[in-house]
Amino acid sequence: MVDVSNHTLVPDHILIEEPEIGSVLQEYGLSRTDLPKIKYNDPALPEKASPGDVIKIVRDSRTAETSISYRLVIE
Repeated sequence: MVDVSNHTLVPDHILIEEPEIGSVLQEYGLSRTDLPKIKYNDPALPEKASPGDVIKIVRDSRTAETSISYRLVIE
């Protein structure tokens, strides 16, 4: 089976820890459930990701060097 997470078109998906999650949510005035969702079986997710975790997605951007977004892992 092919590991799609290593493909050049798939942005980096990084599992973030609780202290960083808290600061991100506070910065944007959000709760965890306000974040966009991503399924736990998405092939781009790190293997350790489980429902309830938050993923940081880092993409290349034309207008900025990088674009960062966050997703809540759901079932």
